[in-house]
Amino acid sequence: MLDTPQAVLDALRENDGRPHGLHRTVTAEELAAAAEAFDDPALLVTALLELMAAYEFTGEHRKPPVVFARLLKLHETSPDAFSEWETHQVDWRFKWVTTSLLQVPDMPLTTVHGWIDRMRERYEDAGHGLQPVAAMRYHLALHTGTGIPDAYDLWATRTRTRLSDCEACETRHHALHQVSAGDDAGALDTWRPVLDGAVSCSDEPQMTQAHALLPLLRLGRADEARSHHLTGYRQVRGRTGMQEEVGLHLEFCALSRNAARGVEILAENRPLFEATGAPLARLGFLTGTEVLLALLVEEGHTDAPVGGPPGRNWTAGELLAEVRGEADRLAAAFDTRNGTTAVGDARRLRLDRRPLLDEPLPLGLRTALTGPAAVPAPAPAASPAREIPEDFTELVREARRMAAVGHPGDTPLWDRVAELAEAEGYAHDTALGPEARLRAEFAEQRAHALYAEDRDRAARTAMEETAGLYEAAGMAWHALVARTRALSWDVVITDGEEGGEDSNAARSAGPALWEALDAFHREAEQLLEKRVAAHDETGAEPGLLPATGPAPGSATAEKYLTVLHCRVFAAYHVALAGAPEIPAPDRERFETLRATLDSEAGRLGVPHQRGAARMFAGDVAARLGDHAVAETELRAALEEIEASGRPWRGTRVRALLAQVLLCLDKPEEAAGQLHQALAEAVRYEDTLFPMAPTYLLLGHAGTHTGDLTGAVRHFSEAATRFDREGEPNDAADARLQLADLLARTGREADAVAVLESVVGDDSAAALDERLLAQTRLTLARGLRGLGEHLPAAEEFLRLADTVAGWEDGAQTLTLVAAEAATSLALADRWEAARTAYDRAFAAHAEAPNPPMLLETACEFARLTMDAHGAEAAEEALRRLADADALYAAVPEDDEEFVHWFARGSIHYRRARVLAQADRFAEALPEAEAAVAAFADGGTDGEERRAEAVRIAALIESHGLGRTQAAVARLDEAAARCERAGLSEAVQILISVREDLAAGAGG
Repeated sequence: MLDTPQAVLDALRENDGRPHGLHRTVTAEELAAAAEAFDDPALLVTALLELMAAYEFTGEHRKPPVVFARLLKLHETSPDAFSEWETHQVDWRFKWVTTSLLQVPDMPLTTVHGWIDRMRERYEDAGHGLQPVAAMRYHLALHTGTGIPDAYDLWATRTRTRLSDCEACETRHHALHQVSAGDDAGALDTWRPVLDGAVSCSDEPQMTQAHALLPLLRLGRADEARSHHLTGYRQVRGRTGMQEEVGLHLEFCALSRNAARGVEILAENRPLFEATGAPLARLGFLTGTEVLLALLVEEGHTDAPVGGPPGRNWTAGELLAEVRGEADRLAAAFDTRNGTTAVGDARRLRLDRRPLLDEPLPLGLRTALTGPAAVPAPAPAASPAREIPEDFTELVREARRMAAVGHPGDTPLWDRVAELAEAEGYAHDTALGPEARLRAEFAEQRAHALYAEDRDRAARTAMEETAGLYEAAGMAWHALVARTRALSWDVVITDGEEGGEDSNAARSAGPALWEALDAFHREAEQLLEKRVAAHDETGAEPGLLPATGPAPGSATAEKYLTVLHCRVFAAYHVALAGAPEIPAPDRERFETLRATLDSEAGRLGVPHQRGAARMFAGDVAARLGDHAVAETELRAALEEIEASGRPWRGTRVRALLAQVLLCLDKPEEAAGQLHQALAEAVRYEDTLFPMAPTYLLLGHAGTHTGDLTGAVRHFSEAATRFDREGEPNDAADARLQLADLLARTGREADAVAVLESVVGDDSAAALDERLLAQTRLTLARGLRGLGEHLPAAEEFLRLADTVAGWEDGAQTLTLVAAEAATSLALADRWEAARTAYDRAFAAHAEAPNPPMLLETACEFARLTMDAHGAEAAEEALRRLADADALYAAVPEDDEEFVHWFARGSIHYRRARVLAQADRFAEALPEAEAAVAAFADGGTDGEERRAEAVRIAALIESHGLGRTQAAVARLDEAAARCERAGLSEAVQILISVREDLAAGAGG
């Protein structure tokens, strides 16, 4: 009930604690109306100032001038109703009125000039400096485009006053003046104190971050742009008073080729389309939206769904027409009011901008879009444009040639061959060999594609079909290789239903498999004995082999070695299934078959197969932890591959070698190998190369080399690629690692933005439950670290509800509920905090976690006293009694529990609680008990002992009046810390001693 002035005043104070938004603004309007019912000018002044602030910070710029006019009238009729602060606010808010009037196109410029003149008169009469007046004249000149240089000089050369805009806001305007002059570098130098956090205010740094995005991109400082987008957007998201800045983030997304992110931002900010109280800021928002939508339409996504004004669904094309029409009308209205083209010119300049990057800037964020608005995956380097032969015969032979040497770029050629062969009217040219061979080649391509998709059973079936087709074509070697490969794939089948989960392992370990593979080897030997040659890419009949056997590097040699390779492949997988304790028969078989491949490849002059043999050896050694051997083998494998003239076969070897080098603490060389692997994968069109895991490895390499900026970039790229590959868990894990790196390097807000993108929508429910839980825990702690205690508590509570359903979740629930309790207390949600506290103790009863709960109880006692003062001492002491009970329940011989630390922490906190309640006689024994407990910790407890002595001395001196004894206590502790080499503790104790001694002397 607002039936008394005090009730209205109390409600005003409560409303002042709310975040700016519709609820606060509506309440401020109600309270201003209620204040008018009383004959209390002072109350009305307070209510009107609150209402004006609510309008200002929610972008309702049509309304503040009306409220301000009432304040001025009150100041004339009832000046005593204004406190000193309120009078200062009246002078300050002249600036608000000027900027509000500029925001509204139907407000004549004469009115704006009149307010500035009135502001000048008031400032002169009050003896204030006129720099703020010059600032308003500059803003007017900048808006109209007339007299900017002179107006800027008059403002910039005047000394700041107590009524000037804050340093952060003025810095923003100085830098924007440089940007408009084309000096991006100078602007960023000017902005540095704001961007670095040296100066700030309620509007900064988020406004500057939005304006700095494009200058950073234009100067090639993309990593900084990414960071400011991540952290800045969180602060402006959904805020009607920041709609221009939201528009700048939309423009950044378009020009950094992150259209999918831009569309997601649009969806998050649909209510801004209904915010019409600040037309100039709205024009900025609409123009940024138009930049994004125009790019989407230009790239062919006219019908893509996007978020627009509430009430209906929108496509990019429809919303573009709507936004463009309104923005054009607004710009024209401003230019008509101003009598210039400045506003329209600025809008056209933004619309003419083109993307500033050739490839999307990896942001590290998960976006919900996977449809047409998502941009193509970036590549680390441009791959050569391969010309596909137009002549069909030449096309087939080139595809066969590339397939024969294992070139990964043969896929588009085979796709074109298949397209032409399936076309109506196709007539097979027998110069290419029998048509059955072509059908076999198509089946082989399909089998490899299925295998690459981990559809192992279907791949094996397709490869068996391939063998039959080659057999029908009279190509014995090709058929044999296909049969052998199909059988070797049987070892690694993971997608079948038949036989149960362990059936494949049982099959792989049994003798039938090896007997079959040995039979295929004997068949290969027999083909050699019969001098049967393999077919090459031409399609011609190969004739008989020479009596001396296949020529080095010939098609027959390749096929024979492929049979041996498949045997090693099967043995390799069987061996790894037993790692790290590989059964002796499996290890012996692997080594024997690998050695055979190695020696035969050397005899037949096929170095890439010798490289494969060495790679198998290196891989097994790496998995068994013998990294030195692995490095030797993998380097040898690369040498063989380089000698083969087939460098595309080395990409996976390089990636594996890089992992080994990381284990050997050689991160610089590992990074070099990974970069080369990526470059060669692109150069040779290896679309199956694991790009995302390789970028993830590069991120780890960067953290070890100190290239943290590069590591952030690589983790971001890995996450984006995992998204595109449909691997949400891998993407989330990459973002978790990215967030950890960002947090460890002091960029907690960046980390939180990344994690919010992981848990931010319904798709998070599809993630692995444990991974999602870890993400929420990390996010909650990150939010708490940023001082965003209520959002942190909400994440902790969501996590608590999740882990409560786990069979093994009780101990985790204890931890999470405890952290939720402290976060809720810090957010001043005490009833919920107490509930979470009780929940933590209930979980502890099922799965004890004494250290966590003991810390929580002590912290809860501290927070209780900080929030409620001495009157809450009994509640705080009850929390410490909880801690006593926890401590008493821990067995004395529990070596994992640090008894001295727990005991000392409880006594220390109880001493402080009692001291805050002025119960000094009880507090001093507790402080002394803390000193004794920490002393039991030896060297580890010395610093904590010194702090307990400090508290004991303050209690003894200030509370009990025994300053001489307190000084003696401090002298003893300082000398002890000196002996322990704790110089900082010594300084603190001496400083307290001097203060106490000086007070006693006075």
